[in-house]
Amino acid sequence: MDVRQGEVEADTAEIVRAIFRRYAELGSVRLLKDELEARGIKSKSRTSASGHLWGGKPFARGALYLMLQNRVYRGEIVHKEQFYPGEHTPIIDQGLWNVVQAQLASTAAQRNTGARTRQPSLLAGMLFDGDGNRMTPSHAVKKGTRYRYYVSRSLITKDQTERSAGLRIPAAEIEQLVTSRLRQWLLDPGSIHKALSARFPASAHECLVARAADIGGEWPELPTARRRAVLTALIDRVDVGVDQIDIHLLPPRLSALLDIAATPLPSVTDDEVQILSIPVRLRRSGREITMRIDGTDPFATAKPDVRLIKLLIRAHRFNATLVGGDGVPFAALAKREGVSPSYFTRLVRLSYLAPDITQAILDGGQPRDLTADKLLAHSRLPLGWHEQRAVLGFAFARSA
Repeated sequence: MDVRQGEVEADTAEIVRAIFRRYAELGSVRLLKDELEARGIKSKSRTSASGHLWGGKPFARGALYLMLQNRVYRGEIVHKEQFYPGEHTPIIDQGLWNVVQAQLASTAAQRNTGARTRQPSLLAGMLFDGDGNRMTPSHAVKKGTRYRYYVSRSLITKDQTERSAGLRIPAAEIEQLVTSRLRQWLLDPGSIHKALSARFPASAHECLVARAADIGGEWPELPTARRRAVLTALIDRVDVGVDQIDIHLLPPRLSALLDIAATPLPSVTDDEVQILSIPVRLRRSGREITMRIDGTDPFATAKPDVRLIKLLIRAHRFNATLVGGDGVPFAALAKREGVSPSYFTRLVRLSYLAPDITQAILDGGQPRDLTADKLLAHSRLPLGWHEQRAVLGFAFARSA
């Protein structure tokens, strides 16, 4: 967006303010660019004196970086890399400017040191604490390990009051909880039919129900950008209370699931917003908040199961021993490992689990009732990956 060093046009000013506010909430130029494209927001079209038309295109990331650092919006002018007070009215207040510049500097430092996370914050811009304060992505590095959080804005700006202490919640836990609840909703045909309302013809219901079930079932394999697009389309906000999490859902936007990148997001009235509630208990431990889930969500797990992971590691080690055994009998290989032949055989079978099942276990995303003992008891699994998912309970996300 081209801005001369002078008064900023009113329509341009409103777009600029919205972009600054949204970047402060998202903390990512990439996510900001994706959202602007999804909402059809483009740079202003202009016509030169010669009649040449330019602008009117989606914002490039480079253009957004320049916009977010443009001091014209602060009521200043720049000359030979020095800036001075201008005569025009600023359109970005000092507080918002400071937040945006701090976020840009933090992102640049992470990029230069190679410390940027490969796992983006899926709920950036959507989370609010019990006092209505927006929660923004943050992180901490402890002993070389990066931990992601969502933090109340009051904790970032040091503006805590006696009534508002703010929250600092582990990102992985809240993301798992919210996305898991959304998947349950997508996989429930009754809920989808009920939510579609009269704005969709009956002929479209079955198509949208099937598409919703596809997205719910494919969720673990969806690219991160696609997950983020689904969440942005369907969720207005998520309120985090001490005993309940409320997801404010926008069901009429289901139509955008057919092609989120190309379908404009329809407006939604207040009476069309649906709230999905999750009972939880928040427990403070120092500065951090942990969550205790009171529901029976089959997708949610608190942490990866160490026993399950050790079982899989041992299964693959036994398989490598078998492959490199050069015809040595099972009994001899089992004796070498200090186990019985039957146990050796059962573990080798577990090395042939579907890759997505193995990855889910490593990530802690297995069904809550899948334990090491249960997995070992089901070691005579079929070779077909679809059948394996059904036997172990992963098919819940594919069965609707």
